[in-house]
Amino acid sequence: MNREKRTEIFRRLREQRPQPTTELYFTTPFELLVAVVLSAQATDVGVNKATAKLFPVANTPHAIRALGVDGLKTYIKTIGLFNSKAANIIKLCDQLIEQHDGEVPRSRAALEALPGVGRKTANVVLNTAFGEPTIAVDTHIFRVSNRTRIAPGKNVVEVEQRLMRTVPEEFKRDCHHWLILHGRYTCVARKPKCGECLIADLCEFPVTKRPG
Repeated sequence: MNREKRTEIFRRLREQRPQPTTELYFTTPFELLVAVVLSAQATDVGVNKATAKLFPVANTPHAIRALGVDGLKTYIKTIGLFNSKAANIIKLCDQLIEQHDGEVPRSRAALEALPGVGRKTANVVLNTAFGEPTIAVDTHIFRVSNRTRIAPGKNVVEVEQRLMRTVPEEFKRDCHHWLILHGRYTCVARKPKCGECLIADLCEFPVTKRPG
C-alpha cells in the first residue's frame, strides 16, 4: 500500500472519530494499567463491570494491595483468568510501591518489568495515559492491518514495527485506537461489514473474499 492511500485511510478514520480513546473506564494511569491487565482474553465490557465495583473501593497500589489476592478476586471473579490476574496485580502493586513510589512509570522497560505487563499493555499505557505515539497491536489491529494491507505482518511485532515505520506522524498517536475500533465494529473477524465501511474503496482486501 502506498503512502497516499494509507494517509487517506487515516484521514477518514480521524474524520469519523476525531478524539478516539480506549473503551476501558479509567481516571488515572494506575486505573488504566489495572484495567488493561484485566482485559487480556476478556472483553472491555466485562472489565468495566468489574472495575466499576473495584475502583470505588480500591484504586491505588496501596489500597489494592491491602485487599490481598483473595480480596481482589471477589471483585474480578467474573473475568477470565481471574486467579492469575489477581496474583499478578498484587505483585504489580508491590513493585510499584517498592520501586516507583506508587506511581506508574513512564518508560517501556519499567512497565514491562511489572508482573502481568507485556509489550501490548505497556504500549497502551504509554499511549493512552501518557500520550506517547506507541501502537498496541491486538487481534483487531492485527486483522485490520493484514486484511486491508495497511501494514501486513506474520505476527504482532511485525505489524507494530511496520505501522511505526509507515503511519504518518500526524496520525501515529491515535492510530491504534482507530484501528481497534474499526476492527471491533466494522472490519469484524467473521463477516466484515464491507458495505458500510468508509475505507472500502481504499482497502486491498480481495473483492472476491468480501461478503456479498
